Amino acid sequence: MSALTDDEQELVSPATGRPLTKRGEATRRRLLEAAEAVFAELGYHEASIVKITERAGVALGTFYLYFDSKQTIFEALVIDLNSRVRHSMTEAMTGATSRIEAERRGFEGFFRFTAEHPALYRVVREAEFVSPQAMRLHYERIVEGYVAGLSAAQADGDVDAALDPEITAWALMGMGELIGMRFLLWERDAAGTAPTEIDPAVIDSMMLFIRNALAARTTHEEDTQG
Repeated sequence: MSALTDDEQELVSPATGRPLTKRGEATRRRLLEAAEAVFAELGYHEASIVKITERAGVALGTFYLYFDSKQTIFEALVIDLNSRVRHSMTEAMTGATSRIEAERRGFEGFFRFTAEHPALYRVVREAEFVSPQAMRLHYERIVEGYVAGLSAAQADGDVDAALDPEITAWALMGMGELIGMRFLLWERDAAGTAPTEIDPAVIDSMMLFIRNALAARTTHEEDTQG
């Protein structure tokens, strides 16, 4: 079973070719959680299937009921982390009454997930070398939803219509990733403990920049800036 399948598809055992039972899904989840910890701690090349199964508390042979290889579970982990971070962002944005509010809530959801799952950064960065296809899929899935939201906001007159939604989505995603790295991961490394959230003042400053970048402009503003 390829790990690079849509995360909404039915999970199937590569060994039996049959859909996983509820118990099987729970075991697969334990393996993914163990892989997240092992890959984050050791990196891809030092990690091993034995270490993952030991961490998960399952027999070595059980691993192959769910994944074909170390690379397969690594790719599955990239997709799993992607699915969960997107869910965190979408859930946080629920109820927002403007695109600017949605942006803030979405970033807050992203930063909360990053604080709880710092492995996201190391796993995705290693994917550049281990599985470039998985890394690209991770970013493209985030951008896909982002573009849809920005386009809808432009149609509602809530975002500058002159902006290219795709380029804007990539720019905003890059901003969030680097700010999370600087003000979450590096702060954790400096303090020796993991912060549970990003400093609200950082988000305030970030949102001032985003508000100025996205705000719909009047005809007068466009004329004076042209």
